Amino acid sequence: MADYQILNPYSGALIEEYDFASREQVENSLAQLVQGREVQQATPAFERSNVLLRLAQLLQERKEELAALITEETGKTISDSRVEIDRAYNTALASAMEARGISGEALDSDAFPPQREKIGVVLWKPLGTVLCITPFNFPINIAVHKIGPAFAAGNTILFKPGPQNKRSAELLVELCYAAGMDSSVLQMLIPDIDATSFAVAHPQVHAVNFTGGTAAANAIAARAGYKKLLFELGGNDPLIVMPDGDLDAAVHAAINQRFATAGQRCTAAKRLFVHREVFDSFAAKLVAAAEKLKVGNPSEDDTFVGPLIHAAAADEVEERIHSAVAGGARVLLGNRREGNIIWPTILDNVPDEAALVAEETFGPVMPLRAFDTVDELVKLVNNSPFGLQAGVFTQNLALAKQLFNRLEVGLLAVNDGPGFRAEHFPFGGVKESGVGREGVRYAIREMSYQKALVI
Repeated sequence: MADYQILNPYSGALIEEYDFASREQVENSLAQLVQGREVQQATPAFERSNVLLRLAQLLQERKEELAALITEETGKTISDSRVEIDRAYNTALASAMEARGISGEALDSDAFPPQREKIGVVLWKPLGTVLCITPFNFPINIAVHKIGPAFAAGNTILFKPGPQNKRSAELLVELCYAAGMDSSVLQMLIPDIDATSFAVAHPQVHAVNFTGGTAAANAIAARAGYKKLLFELGGNDPLIVMPDGDLDAAVHAAINQRFATAGQRCTAAKRLFVHREVFDSFAAKLVAAAEKLKVGNPSEDDTFVGPLIHAAAADEVEERIHSAVAGGARVLLGNRREGNIIWPTILDNVPDEAALVAEETFGPVMPLRAFDTVDELVKLVNNSPFGLQAGVFTQNLALAKQLFNRLEVGLLAVNDGPGFRAEHFPFGGVKESGVGREGVRYAIREMSYQKALVI
């Protein structure tokens, strides 16, 4: 029997089964990547840029094929999958542009005695080989967010996609090769836990760029030793609605940033804090909008909410909803399941200690929480081990600046939700939401080191 079966999350049909890669295969791939460092060193920045430009074009040309693979593998709606490929195109394009603009600085030694008449030239150099580990929910764009900057910086790459994403990842690597990346520069493997741990600890891996859960990140950190770590982990991201906020815009953001991808996003609006003055009005508008969403087959163009990735994920979300209701939460909409589909669910009066809000919940459920004062709000938001992103709807710039300074997050979006992301913006959080920053320019720096020449 094969090690892993890829099942369609919507139909349950078997897509493919395969065996995980072994330690020996990891060793062989890393040996190729060691040789590939010479290829990268001999490739000028403008040519790496051209390769990434060709990759961007290929992503657009194969958009429908890639989107269909994502939908079949993950249950993401086809419209959402197409948006992901558009974003991956932007990421590849941004990586191409940044590859040409990696710059250092010159320092004059006479700033401090006794050194005089020396010049220090500081440049960014590639770390070597980067192990890139990606999750199931954005299998192409997150992969390009890792491969693109790592390649632009001059590194070689060992790419480990999520096991569910084998076919879409294989097509992405095929496109990277077609764009001009040498196979000694990019290798893809899906090892088991033991072989992945072996790769993390391997002396020829110089950095680990990982997107996923905290438990896996802790295991990686324990094995990595003195390697560069770039972790984009979970979030329990708040969407905040103030009395002067645009309620219709806030509803639109909440719907798109919580129920899209069936809520399986690290930046999804997982906790909604609504000022008591507008709580009832906002809740009514939110329920009315959510009731209109089409739920079901993710391959149909107008479906907005499809299935969760697998039955275990749906079980966990369903159990958290039921537990919250048993603890006193009131169901405003939803609390319905069919197969791996959880219908869009809206609750209020959820206890603050309920797992639904105290932990990161990866599913299409919105817990609404009323608040009265900014001090109360800040305490509620910061009472979390996570600190990824936040969004606030308000016309009060002074309040927005106050929240920016007081909320423990990596980004605050004003008059938008916590799901805001632009491919060239820094992306990452604080506390258990990660280490370092993605976003193409920032990721290039994370996967490089500074080297100085004194003349």
